[in-house]
Amino acid sequence: MKQVYDIIIVGAGPMGIAIGIEAQKNKLSYLVLEKGTLVNSIFNFPKNMTFFSTSQKLEIGEIPFVSINEKPKRTEALEYYRRVVEHLNLHLRLYEKVESIEKKEDFFQVKTTKGNYTAKNIAIATGFYDQPNRLNIPGEELPKVKHYYDEPYAYINQNVVVVGAGNSATQVALELHQAGVNVTMVVRDNKIEPNVKYWIKPNIENRIENQEIPTYFNSELAEINPKSVKISTPQGLIEIKNDFVLAMIGYHPDFEFLNKIGVTCDSNKFNRPNFSPDTHETEIENLYVAGVVCGGNHTSTYFIENSIEHATAIVNSILSKA
Repeated sequence: MKQVYDIIIVGAGPMGIAIGIEAQKNKLSYLVLEKGTLVNSIFNFPKNMTFFSTSQKLEIGEIPFVSINEKPKRTEALEYYRRVVEHLNLHLRLYEKVESIEKKEDFFQVKTTKGNYTAKNIAIATGFYDQPNRLNIPGEELPKVKHYYDEPYAYINQNVVVVGAGNSATQVALELHQAGVNVTMVVRDNKIEPNVKYWIKPNIENRIENQEIPTYFNSELAEINPKSVKISTPQGLIEIKNDFVLAMIGYHPDFEFLNKIGVTCDSNKFNRPNFSPDTHETEIENLYVAGVVCGGNHTSTYFIENSIEHATAIVNSILSKA
């Protein structure tokens, strides 16, 4: 007889792992499905990335996260979450993408790239890092346009435009500048975003003020060509030499997937999934959302440290129904 899981969790990031831990603690049968590797989003962060939070705030499952730095780096986080999964022997299946979720009577039928599963409950914890926001301008599909950044060495002796003024954009621009790359910033607003990390903001502002990093404020990219870009500025349209464009303008949840499985979102610009704030249950009975996906387009609403409680809320809701 085919196993019926109490809950299937889609996404093996910190939030998905936390739900798995809570389910295991309460003796619920569960399975975590992930289309990539463990904590796939963190794996795809820049190699030298430093978290804004302290290691203590990134802990899950009451397992200490010991870091040699006040704020841990990407590699430390990858090793921590790997050890959590190994220590607790969590039930995960990696590189297995969920293709569809369909509710039939009281059960969910889950189809993946490698099999089919049945569950009483579903938790969607897919994050947003896999879906970059688009520029929606001519030339965006050129191979020189990147929505992700790893390290500066691929851009040595190149003319690089960084689009954006948030944490990612400012950190990327500084790293490129420090590596001797000819970097230019294009910023839609009239200043660097106020919520940029406190150790980055004064640095990037000083580099801009000293004209070490040429920056066009109140401006937007208008067109990308193989050897140049056109920028719409308050002074008019200008064209500069360009080898790469790094569009660091953020990411969004996979709304197409949410819509496909029947999860509705609000109609305002944030496009947040509709769910109960107490239980995180959506309008589909026994289907829950957790983590940063709950914020819709407002991706700065939820972080690892303020999302862990979602796991408890979801499992408590399932237990109360049982």
